[in-house]
Amino acid sequence: MRTAIISDIHGNLEALTTVLDDIDQRSVDQIISLGDILGYGPNPKQCVDLVSARCEWSLLGNHDYGALYEPTNFNKAAEDAAYWTRAQFDAEEDKEIAKKRWEFLGGLRVRTCLGDFLCVHGTPRKPINEYLFPDDAINSPVKMKQIFDRIPKYAMSGHTHVPGIFTDEPDFYPPDDLDEFSFQYTDDDHFIINPGSVGQPRDFNPRSSYAILDDEKFAVEFFRLDYDIEAVREKIHAIPELSNWLGDRLLEGR
Repeated sequence: MRTAIISDIHGNLEALTTVLDDIDQRSVDQIISLGDILGYGPNPKQCVDLVSARCEWSLLGNHDYGALYEPTNFNKAAEDAAYWTRAQFDAEEDKEIAKKRWEFLGGLRVRTCLGDFLCVHGTPRKPINEYLFPDDAINSPVKMKQIFDRIPKYAMSGHTHVPGIFTDEPDFYPPDDLDEFSFQYTDDDHFIINPGSVGQPRDFNPRSSYAILDDEKFAVEFFRLDYDIEAVREKIHAIPELSNWLGDRLLEGR
């Protein structure tokens, strides 16, 4: 089965539609979302509607949690965005649509499995909020061991907005270090996929990122796509409750 893995959309409709259009050209069997549909971006309702319609399932990210319940450990820009996002859902005049959206968000999973893959937004240790950074492979051996000890075989996570593969050596391989942006694995391997971010990349590459898992060919392929960043930036700048910085950072992929 070919599964498109998306994550960290963050209310960026232009990025999401670009990614979905590309996925539609690649003969995938299903799409899954690793969370953070919401937060930062100017089109939270439209992104939720698309994810609920197109994805087999989605996980609960920390920004989804922040809009649903309470923004926790957020900087001011992120906290303001969470409250603004919640207000957009509360202001929906069509009560049936509003109810459907809240029910979808309330049903987001904290963790689930896709075949042999444990799927979380953060890490298997702390599935909503913990970051697994590329530098952790070198600087945090205890953290890496504790995380891999919680993975029966394979895993996938988002949250850091940085695409790549973590192995239990431990090591981290960004897509640029892989042969043709593809990772080949075996039944004996122990690794974590991060597909990167659809709507707010943070690896200093502003293009949207996602991955496709082919579990019959034992392969993970990464994709980067240009989208209309300036249109999103202008939308963010036009909303007083959203910090202009949230739009400006998209230009630099950080």
